[in-house]
Amino acid sequence: MDPPRPHMMGDSPALAAMTANQSIMGPPTPLSPSLPVAMTPVMEPIPQLPITPPSSDIGEEDPRSEAFLASAVHVLSTEAAALSCLARLYQTDPSAREGFARAVNAIVASGRAGGKLVVCGVGKSGKIGEKLVATMNSLGVMSVFLHPVEALHGDLGVIRKADAVLLITFSGRTSELSSIMPQLPRATPLIAMTSHAMPSASPVFGRRPDTIFLPTPIHEAEEVSFGVAAPTTSTTVTMALGDALAITVSSSLHAQEGRSARDVFRENHPGGAIGMR
Repeated sequence: MDPPRPHMMGDSPALAAMTANQSIMGPPTPLSPSLPVAMTPVMEPIPQLPITPPSSDIGEEDPRSEAFLASAVHVLSTEAAALSCLARLYQTDPSAREGFARAVNAIVASGRAGGKLVVCGVGKSGKIGEKLVATMNSLGVMSVFLHPVEALHGDLGVIRKADAVLLITFSGRTSELSSIMPQLPRATPLIAMTSHAMPSASPVFGRRPDTIFLPTPIHEAEEVSFGVAAPTTSTTVTMALGDALAITVSSSLHAQEGRSARDVFRENHPGGAIGMR
């Protein structure tokens, strides 16, 4: 994924649902939400852990191990904080909330018209895109991954009239994605996941002002957090928002058929431990 850093309504069924839920939602305190009552856990319940870590003599015996664990906890707590900030953004920011609702409606409309979601990205963003496509398909939302370089060499033909396109680019300046944007049909809904909290701050907006924005900012640059600009916190928040999008789209898309995302997932995932449940 690529650098710059943070920062940080129209009427629609998805937006109305989000607004209604806001009145009963508090701050995003639990990092791991409880499972729905009807859902059977994959494994035995994990016992509740104390908030204060237990004391340990490991530092006296092996200082290196203590340093390893301190580093690991720092990464985990930093990424947990970023996810908490992202949840708060989508709970409170009108632009982010409108963008999410519009993205859900665009993908649902595409699916009901016989179209699919085409996801594009390069580098770590591309890997996240591939994972998102797999999740969408398992939830009954037809999706494909399109590498932007291959797109310019013939694979643009995969995009059909009823499709929607999702670009994943943290900086909004990824040259490979910039190259394919002029080639996309103007009638095709374009969604972009980018680090910019406001659409006007993203280079994507200048090329296509009607782009639906899904902001994925981080509260602190990775180089500040960890001393290296490797995509870490940024990939975590982007993947999490992709999961939120997949679950929400699937629930909305299949509700008209009287089916839940869980029903569709069970049909599409007969293998493995999940399929045996």
